[in-house]
Amino acid sequence: MRFRFGNAMLLSVLGFLVVSAGCRHQVASKAPTAPAVTPAPAQPTITLQASRTDISRGQSTTLRWTATNATSVRLTPEIGSVAAEGSSSVTPTQSTTYTAMASGPGGSATATARVTVSVPSAAAATRPTSLEELFTKEVQDAFFDYDKASIRDDARSALSKTAQFLRSYPGVAIVIEGHCDERGSTEYNVALGDRRSDAAKDFLLSQGVTADRIQTVSYGKERPFCTQENDSCWQENRRAHFRMAPGTSSSQLGGN
Repeated sequence: MRFRFGNAMLLSVLGFLVVSAGCRHQVASKAPTAPAVTPAPAQPTITLQASRTDISRGQSTTLRWTATNATSVRLTPEIGSVAAEGSSSVTPTQSTTYTAMASGPGGSATATARVTVSVPSAAAATRPTSLEELFTKEVQDAFFDYDKASIRDDARSALSKTAQFLRSYPGVAIVIEGHCDERGSTEYNVALGDRRSDAAKDFLLSQGVTADRIQTVSYGKERPFCTQENDSCWQENRRAHFRMAPGTSSSQLGGN
């Protein structure tokens, strides 16, 4: 009886030792867990372009930019803080390099755009005014009331200015066109246009402009200046319109 009890105890001790050794082996062979790695913040990027890189003084150009991974974007000179993507019109008075800077947790990035501004030379700034430019500036059309060919007060003022120009430049010959609005027949409006151009001619003759410098023609309603059907548009079409006669050139610019 004592022998069996001793054997049982021996077996129990041996089993405990085997289990303990197995546990120690499992614990020793288990690898430690590596700590999680936080990725580095992305590096910002930015682009900057100008719609026109060569302009004349007084002209404008448009800057356009796009930034990524940025918490702030700034454009210099003068513009300041802006959105990550956008555009801005600028009018530099001299050649300028614009710089865009994008900043964020991952660092910063810059981009530049150069705008070259040309300044007109003194010779170009003092270019003589052409005869055509003077004619367009000084010679004004005369407007008429509906179905009328009489000279209104505003037409009298315009014709007086035209007469003054023609007296100053005696080498300039003109064509006076009679125009009407769209109402009425073609035949009636041609006749009305004749009366309007003749009325303008008669006024100029009374102001000292010689008849050999004036031609007249009527287009009636065939060449409207405005094509909408309303009173404002019809008024614009009721006029005596002036243009330089063929053969007048800039050589006749010098007047007296």
